[in-house]
Amino acid sequence: MGPRMNPSTLIGIFASCVLLASVLFFTAESPQSFMNLPGLAIVLAGTMAATFISYPLKEVVRVVRLVGIVFRRENTYIRDDIKELVDMSRLWFKGDVRAVERALEETRNPFLRTGIQLVIANTKEQEIFDLLRWRIARLKAREHAEAQIFRTMATYAPAFGMIGTLVGLVNMLEVMDAGDLHVIGPRMAVALLTTFYGILLANLVFKPIAVKLERRTEERLIAMNMVLEGISLITKRRLPSFIEETLNSFVANYHDEIRDPVKPRPRGDEARQNA
Repeated sequence: MGPRMNPSTLIGIFASCVLLASVLFFTAESPQSFMNLPGLAIVLAGTMAATFISYPLKEVVRVVRLVGIVFRRENTYIRDDIKELVDMSRLWFKGDVRAVERALEETRNPFLRTGIQLVIANTKEQEIFDLLRWRIARLKAREHAEAQIFRTMATYAPAFGMIGTLVGLVNMLEVMDAGDLHVIGPRMAVALLTTFYGILLANLVFKPIAVKLERRTEERLIAMNMVLEGISLITKRRLPSFIEETLNSFVANYHDEIRDPVKPRPRGDEARQNA
């Protein structure tokens, strides 16, 4: 079964639609007052042009494909990785290297596979850590750069909105002497709506996508560090039960890491205290 839609994204889209509908239908005499294709074209075309100038083509194309991640719930498969690590640790603890190699063929996590292969090859512990930490740092840098593209677009959109405003004002001033509202009105609309479109796209599209991608990176880094910790424990030949408990702590969800909520005492204990 494919990934499900992300509920927070759906809620955000619904809230955005309600907001825009309120603006269009309750604050204007006609919803068409907020529709200006030339102004929207200035913002979109200018933002995309500046983005393509700023970044290589392959990076922009790759990032556009990542937009779909915002609309679906991505599973990090941490539970599956924990089970695979624990199972492999049991086989490794027993000295059954062949069984570990067969288990590696079934795993779909290349980071986990690389770590266990290095363990099987009797690679030094520090060298394993250095390689895996380098891969973690590389993923973090790459995905941070991907999110940064959307933050850059969020900077460009209001700027091109202001450019559209200046264009509209210049065109309006040129026909101001005519005094014809049918000529001045459309130019005034371009002047005002391009800024509106730029701010709207920056804060309702580009910045939220960037934040969503950054949160995705944080979750993926947690999963990779969990795998790194599991491989570290395997190299130290810790007991599989200890490895399992340690790895489960990565996904344990506590309301408060310092203290549990106050629980009501049984009535019998209260009566004995008051006695």
